[in-house]
Amino acid sequence: MSPSASSGVGVAHLPNQRHKIVSKRGANFTLMVCGESGVGKTTFVNTLFTTGIKDDKNLNKRHAKQIEKTVEIEITKAELEEKNFKVKLTIIDTPGFGDYVNNHNSWMPIYEFLDDQHESFMAQEQQPTRKGAIDLRVHACLYFIRPSGHSLKALDIEVMKHLGSRVNLIPVIAKADTLTPKDLAQYKLNVSLFFLFWTPLPRLHNHIQVYSCPIDSEDEEITEVNKSIMASMPFAIIGSTQDVTTSDGRTVKGREYSWGVAEVENEDHCDFKKLRKLLVRSHMHDLISTTEENHYESYRQSQMGTRKFGEPKFQKYENPKFKEDEDELRLNFTKQVKDEENRFRQWEAQLVSERDRLNKDLEEQHAQIKAMETELEHMYQLHGRGTIRR
Repeated sequence: MSPSASSGVGVAHLPNQRHKIVSKRGANFTLMVCGESGVGKTTFVNTLFTTGIKDDKNLNKRHAKQIEKTVEIEITKAELEEKNFKVKLTIIDTPGFGDYVNNHNSWMPIYEFLDDQHESFMAQEQQPTRKGAIDLRVHACLYFIRPSGHSLKALDIEVMKHLGSRVNLIPVIAKADTLTPKDLAQYKLNVSLFFLFWTPLPRLHNHIQVYSCPIDSEDEEITEVNKSIMASMPFAIIGSTQDVTTSDGRTVKGREYSWGVAEVENEDHCDFKKLRKLLVRSHMHDLISTTEENHYESYRQSQMGTRKFGEPKFQKYENPKFKEDEDELRLNFTKQVKDEENRFRQWEAQLVSERDRLNKDLEEQHAQIKAMETELEHMYQLHGRGTIRR
């Protein structure tokens, strides 16, 4: 074999070229955190990226999508760099979600935001120039579940069912250190029964589609790691940016209690390391590609199949809120018409009753006049004065 044949033509260097391009461009990653207030969403984000991302109020922007001032969409942007590789990070928070007694339709701003980002990107793809397109499509949604110790609430089930069809949904049990290991294990089992990947057959109408990372790999070690990650879902996590000292003298991130220390990165205490590995170290690219190839394509196909090229989305039938408003207006209009009809019938009945009363009074008056004429004529006859001339 000649030297040129043994050395090849250089095709094997393509991965190195690709690596240089990716390293130069960096990556865009959008993470949504959803759940009730007070479950530790902000603390978790800061713990995950080991920086106070959510504390920098100058980076916060408000997405003006509100329904009855119940839920807002808060956008926080940051740029992380590690070993000369940059990640443009966008955190989508949902303050106000689930905080009210009546949470009906409180989740609509979340659905609208997810669909709006697909719609915005699709509109930019249809432009002659696509350079500099703004992409805020959500690559992963962490849904924080309050550690009640029982099962999912109806609100959680309803929201996660719709989120799972729009985004890579990753359920998270917040504040895992508030439950005993036994109660936490049972709670994870109760919650996991609602997830579609745990049961091949749908469980009635409550099945929830959650993100499932690719498990099969040529590397057995990677396969085992992926199986371990998926087996831990829903992830029970502890969030803390504070350094505490353990009984054996180690300084760790965690929470200090009278009985000891709950360590953030101790897999015997919580699943924080597995979740971080899933989001950042092993499956960030898969989350991005799944969003592009599955969720965005599904939205794009559904929209392009029902409207012409370049035609804007007709919101009326996309958003069930419009349907509810339309039904409510129709009911109110029907009620007003019926009220007016009833009022008219009552008025008509009053007129008929008044007419009958007046006719009766008139008849009585005529009868009285006739009786008086008869009596007067009788009196004239008695006194011999003739009859009354009429």
